[in-house]
Amino acid sequence: MTERTPGVDPKLLELLVCPLTKGPLTYDAEQQELISEKAQLAFPIRDGIPIMLPSEARPLGEP
Repeated sequence: MTERTPGVDPKLLELLVCPLTKGPLTYDAEQQELISEKAQLAFPIRDGIPIMLPSEARPLGEP
C-alpha cells in the first residue's frame, strides 16, 4: 500500500503553481488549502479538488 496525501493526488500537487505569481504552493493538510506565500493567499481544496480561483482564495492572516 502506498502512502497518499488525504484527498489530494500528490502528483497534482507537484504540478500546481499560484495562478497569480506562478510561484510554488505549500500544501496545508490540516486546513485543506494550498498556500502561496508570495501572493499571501490560501486556495481552498474542496472534495480533493484545488480551487485555484483568486476570487475563492483567502488572504493569509484571516481565519
